[in-house]
Amino acid sequence: MASEDITKLAESLAKTQVGGGQLSFKGQSLKLNTAEDAEEVIKQIEEFDGLEALRLEGNTVGVEAAKVIAKALEKKSELKRCHWSDMFTGRLRSEIPPALISLGDALITAGAQLVELDLSDNAFGPDGVRGFEALLKSPVCYTLQELKLNNCGMGIGGGKILAAALKECHRKSSAQGKPLALKVFVAGRNRLENDGATALAEAFGIIGTLEEVHMPQNGINHPGITALAQAFAINPLLKVINLNDNTFTEKGAMAMAETLKALRQIEVINFGDCLVRSKGAVAIADAIKEGLHKLKELNLSFCEIKRDAALTVAEVIEDKAELEKLDLNGNCLGEEGCEQLQEILEGFNMAAVLGSLSDDEGEEEEEDEEEEDEEEEEEEEQEQLKEIGQGEQESLTPKKIIDSQDSTPVPSPPVDIATFLAFPSPEKLLRLGPKCSVMIAQQTDTADVEKVVSTLLRISSVFKDEAPVKTAVHETTDALMRKAFTSATFNSDAFITSLLIHMGLLKSEEKIKAVPSLYGILMTLNHMVQQDYFPKSLAPVLSAFVTKPNRALDSCSFARHMLLQTLHQL
Repeated sequence: MASEDITKLAESLAKTQVGGGQLSFKGQSLKLNTAEDAEEVIKQIEEFDGLEALRLEGNTVGVEAAKVIAKALEKKSELKRCHWSDMFTGRLRSEIPPALISLGDALITAGAQLVELDLSDNAFGPDGVRGFEALLKSPVCYTLQELKLNNCGMGIGGGKILAAALKECHRKSSAQGKPLALKVFVAGRNRLENDGATALAEAFGIIGTLEEVHMPQNGINHPGITALAQAFAINPLLKVINLNDNTFTEKGAMAMAETLKALRQIEVINFGDCLVRSKGAVAIADAIKEGLHKLKELNLSFCEIKRDAALTVAEVIEDKAELEKLDLNGNCLGEEGCEQLQEILEGFNMAAVLGSLSDDEGEEEEEDEEEEDEEEEEEEEQEQLKEIGQGEQESLTPKKIIDSQDSTPVPSPPVDIATFLAFPSPEKLLRLGPKCSVMIAQQTDTADVEKVVSTLLRISSVFKDEAPVKTAVHETTDALMRKAFTSATFNSDAFITSLLIHMGLLKSEEKIKAVPSLYGILMTLNHMVQQDYFPKSLAPVLSAFVTKPNRALDSCSFARHMLLQTLHQL
């Protein structure tokens, strides 16, 4: 290490905060690649007697540096809190698991008993969960009370690994007479979806001691929400439920409302942007009316709730003396409905708890959207039945299927290219068979830029971290885009412009509805830009727009990080 680098590191470490058993390197932007880079950090750790909390947030730790830091931690048996969020900035995804394994093994060797483990904002993906799986199963985590894994890109696979590790930890700790008593669980922005959420729900039901659960922006629909609701019902100490920006619909909202009736300690309910809709809101209001006297915050914003349902919600908070905030913004009350809502709360002398209504969508008269939602749910259930396939999850199979005595396998209906592109799903793509990539490319007119963009978005919308689906998406994308980019008539600039518009990253004079989620297309682009057919001249344009602040990108921060990292390396 150059002398000027050592001087800079020493100056940075001089800002290290020490106190209350805590050693903090938080936010010092240390670049710890080698053992030499980490010498001063190691010295601080080794000389700290009674180390109970170590903060490494806002730095970047490489594999070699992690090994020597781990060596220093092997003698720190009193360590209780590991604040290790945002600790691998700029690292390759493959570097993170071995670094986590080294640090975890050190804690096991030390015989530490953790109370808090925070690995948030580390883009380690499903493989990264393997990096601390052994730690979670070890005696180090038998005492764990807070587990924070926000914005890690775990995906369905990572969620399942995590759930299994938590169940194993509970089993082992229970055998020793001190069962795991986890209180706080944070895993927002992880694309857990239904399968990941359902796996974790099973673990929550076994643990039974949760007080706070934060799982916003995970692409969870009503089957996953229902599984979580059932698990929450057997966690009677729950105070905070944050499921913001998932998709309840009526079925999920009804299940959650039933659970709320059984919980008596609830202080915060955040179901904002969850599409609970009017019937769901009324059901939740009924649950609140029956109890929840400790309720401090209720967020049902941007849920497509209409006037009468919103007024019902307002009416049930009359006796909630501890309520500090009611958020019903972004719903469909209309000007008159907003005034009525304010009047009701003024009558309770609770006008101050009502949040802004500036984004109210106006009163709607049509019921079409709710009918469409019910049809979508029916279609979703049919897809799930097909994916369940051979009875691997019999508990989720509808009774009418169970009651059937015919054991003859029912053949899946045939799928063609048109059907897949009209109603894309992972299952349909796989059923198209190994030649699907060639067939889709052949049937797409690559002279038509809009047609290519539309087809690419539909293919990428079914992206999953599961190997068969990921491979099928990549192969189909490669066949389509290789054909397009190698065609003399294909306009690459027009393509990237149109794609950015459809992603909601570039404004257009025409009204074009952006895709509902950018996760699939971002992960697909991460693959595309690494292929020889992708024009490198488009990389700076793509990087510029993906870098800009955008709410849609914020909800897919792991995929965004992966793409930007790849673009930076080109």
